[in-house]
Amino acid sequence: MDVKEAQQDVRRAYRGGFSGPLVSALVWVTAAAVYQWGSAAAAAMVVLFIGGMLIFPLSALVLKAMGGPAFLPKKHPSNALAMQSAFTVPLGLLVAIALGTLAPSLFFPASLIIVGAHYLTFISLYGMRLYGVLAGVLVAVGAAAIFVVPTLRDASGWIGAAVLLVSAIPLFISHRAEEAASVSVTRQVFESS
Repeated sequence: MDVKEAQQDVRRAYRGGFSGPLVSALVWVTAAAVYQWGSAAAAAMVVLFIGGMLIFPLSALVLKAMGGPAFLPKKHPSNALAMQSAFTVPLGLLVAIALGTLAPSLFFPASLIIVGAHYLTFISLYGMRLYGVLAGVLVAVGAAAIFVVPTLRDASGWIGAAVLLVSAIPLFISHRAEEAASVSVTRQVFESS
């Protein structure tokens, strides 16, 4: 199996990956709400950390509810890259949590950088440049909140949720377009034989 074929399998199985950012947006909204209206910033950190570990299983439930596959086959060559990418987030969030215990307003911006960096591997995993845009926006917002516009820090959880939610739309549209093109090619092959 070549790389392009493996990427196509990943896009097909995970429907372009739209469910990950969609579920992530819900986790980020919850954590941002806990941060803003809760009594302790540490609770928001726990919500994002635990919720982050649930993103993949919840995303798989969304895909199952849509019908069709929710996982790659067990021996698929892209499984290792997907798993390695997934483990970078909770490990990175440990650093964001450590930073957040010293300065709570830095937790969400640091988390944005970590989550954004994790999406860089999705460019190769899915073969989709849209993930580069998502990674760039998340990292840029996180870095801006830390280094350039400190007033963004308290809102960065909400901004991250919005970016993730909005990114799910072009990912889903891209999947639907690829699916429609595949059906069209299949139909043309069937009609010409």
